[in-house]
Amino acid sequence: MQWFTTPDQWLGRLVFQRALAVVYLVAFLSALRQFRALIGERGLLPVPRFVARVPARRAPSLFRWRYSDRFFARCCWAGCAVSAALAAGADGALPLWGAMALWLVPWLLYLSVVNVGQTWYAFGWESLLLETGFLAVFLGNDEVAPPVVVLFLLRWLLFRVEFGAGLIKMRGDPCWRNLTCLDHHHETQPMPGPLSWFFHRLPRPLHRVEVAANHVTQLVVPFFLFAPQPVATAAAAVMIATQLWLVLSGNFAWLNWLTIVLALSVVRFPGTPPPLPQAPPWYAAVVLGVAAGLLFLSRGPVRNMLSRRQVMNRSFDPFHLVNTYGAFGSVSRVRHEVVIEGTADAVPRPDGDWREYEFRGKPGDPRRWPRQYAPWHLRLDWLMWFAALSPAYAAPWFSTLVERLLENDPATLRLLRRSPFPPDAPPRFVRARLFRYRYTTWRELRATGACWERTYVREYLPPTRLGDADRG
Repeated sequence: MQWFTTPDQWLGRLVFQRALAVVYLVAFLSALRQFRALIGERGLLPVPRFVARVPARRAPSLFRWRYSDRFFARCCWAGCAVSAALAAGADGALPLWGAMALWLVPWLLYLSVVNVGQTWYAFGWESLLLETGFLAVFLGNDEVAPPVVVLFLLRWLLFRVEFGAGLIKMRGDPCWRNLTCLDHHHETQPMPGPLSWFFHRLPRPLHRVEVAANHVTQLVVPFFLFAPQPVATAAAAVMIATQLWLVLSGNFAWLNWLTIVLALSVVRFPGTPPPLPQAPPWYAAVVLGVAAGLLFLSRGPVRNMLSRRQVMNRSFDPFHLVNTYGAFGSVSRVRHEVVIEGTADAVPRPDGDWREYEFRGKPGDPRRWPRQYAPWHLRLDWLMWFAALSPAYAAPWFSTLVERLLENDPATLRLLRRSPFPPDAPPRFVRARLFRYRYTTWRELRATGACWERTYVREYLPPTRLGDADRG
């Protein structure tokens, strides 16, 4: 079965698998650190409430069989342990069937998390990790050379990630077509990084070049992934360079890093492959059967890419086996931020002693410079960006967040950088106000040391106390 495998890609498979295991580890650690406040038994959107109203066929998960915060934590710790073992090469010490079973474990565990995570897990990179992780199950280990068909499916996935993102831009905001989107994007993106201010201040002609280069990378280069080597490696290298540029310009959780991992599966690394046995017939049958099923399911993403009503980041099956991707079909021109404040005053006067809660990643204090968090995913910070765009989007969880702040709930406060109130003295009232943020100019930065300038827009939530939050 020489046609079934390609020994020349053995090192690329090894690099891909180890890097993917590290992304899995980050994902499980992120879930472990944040789940109690977000989806735990007393979370903003509790899992038990979700599984009681959503049928299992729409969201299959281990947590339908049983849910408790302790059980969820154990599943996440198990995911961390298996991911670390895979990153260390444990699959190479197992027989082929054992390696496949080991790769299936983090996929099943993370699928269970995503399918009960609700809006906190509705990001495209969650589905991307699951789709990539499922393909990794069938990539094999040291007992067999990498199957050609699985490597093709990884390229097909990378093609959909890049080409779908390029199409959604060209069909969406006109600023992508007139090359002006980056005049605004670095300032209005969900969670800026430490270099985003400098990217925003690049000359506008260079922004035009960036956008044009992005269009080439996403709309032209992906077709070369299916060309013979070394052309395919060159195409993957262009994508890796572009993703590293995006890593420097903002915080997008593990989206950019996982795209880089996918591109690594295309790269042909130098080196002589070791002697590898022929693929056993049962393995070839399983791989070909799964590949046929995934190609059949791909009709959904293909139709979506060809449609004028293309949508971003949609799963076409409850197991996230084949999905559609994309980002920033529209770019905001103005940045708004919700600033949450509390007071211990008995009467909440507008000019009272209001103290601001500080988030880890989202802009707050104009003098506080953004930090690099990616590939770590700060889910509450991301959802606060959406809350500023649409109060209706945040309606299912925002009032509960306020209630938890009024209680000084430890799990919720751990999601924040700093609470202005001591643990034994919660605020009497909490309010939220909407501000417009903009990057300072070079002159303003030198004069004030602040990277942001903010202007009050309107009240987002009036002063609220515990009884009011409960009714909300």
